[in-house]
Amino acid sequence: FLFLLFQILGAVILGFGIWILADKTSFIAVLQMSSPSLKTGAYILIGVGGLTMLMGFLGCLGAVNEIRCLLGLYFTCLMLILITQVAAGLVIYFQKETLKDELSHIVGNLIENYDPLSEDERNLEDAWDYVQTQITCCGWTGAKDWEKNEFIINQSMTVYPCSCSNSSKDLQVDTGFCNLDVPVNGTATYADWPVHQQGCMDGVENWLKDNLGVILGVCTGVAVIELLGMILSISLCKNIHSEDYTKVPKS
Repeated sequence: FLFLLFQILGAVILGFGIWILADKTSFIAVLQMSSPSLKTGAYILIGVGGLTMLMGFLGCLGAVNEIRCLLGLYFTCLMLILITQVAAGLVIYFQKETLKDELSHIVGNLIENYDPLSEDERNLEDAWDYVQTQITCCGWTGAKDWEKNEFIINQSMTVYPCSCSNSSKDLQVDTGFCNLDVPVNGTATYADWPVHQQGCMDGVENWLKDNLGVILGVCTGVAVIELLGMILSISLCKNIHSEDYTKVPKS
């Protein structure tokens, strides 16, 4: 049963990696379209998922046919995967400020160059609009970030991102810019826009805090399953006194 569970776990990890690459409508899309490191991470997840599924199959084969070399290989690969996961967690923890700065730079460039008339970055811009709409936030640190947008500057700050709006009249529009009701030839600032005050950075952090228990629980559960697999494989190895390669199934 435990070996079958590992195959299911591998399929989940594999699916998560594929989802990161395929997603086009969420915050993940903004990251993976802007940062090569996230794409690399997705490919690593796909590789780990495929390896985990393979290890589950080999472990099951080794247990059923009492093949010590397969059980030893299963134990070694599980140990390497567990060490890699722990190392990745430590890197993320100790490099979180660097990652946060990189993310701020990515989103800052996206906001500064956002242009609803351009089709070059349409998918990326739609993904960011989706983020602002779902999290009910505006900009990365706040609505003031949008004052650096070239299109808004050219319009004398009399337009604002519709996906940031907290006005009922903009509920049907979640992309592009909306016009601000100001006197003719008037100039506005972000403080005049009917938008959400919370920046998306705070929104993302709040989401992580709210779901921290679930995230830690999943990570702990995966680690426990891996440890149980290692213990089981070692126990089976000790109970097999000698290798018998004649038990390997003939193809």
